Amino acid sequence: MKTLYKPLGLLISVLGGLAANAVFTKVWKQITGERQAPTSTARDHSWREVLFAAALQGAVFGLVKAAIDRAGATGYESLTGTWPE
Repeated sequence: MKTLYKPLGLLISVLGGLAANAVFTKVWKQITGERQAPTSTARDHSWREVLFAAALQGAVFGLVKAAIDRAGATGYESLTGTWPE
């Protein structure tokens, strides 16, 4: 049964990444009013802005991905009776 979780876990991870990107985009727009966060090579943004964007993006991605992965694992356990490893 645990081998069934591998493709499901991959799908959940991809969906988690998409959800995290959507959440980060909304948070960034609320904080800065800009539609996109600066990239690390954006000449028109300061080091502070670039590093803040990267730190915020990492925090949001980590939080959302962990929440979705955990929800997927608990859902799998409730359906199969076993915890995915």
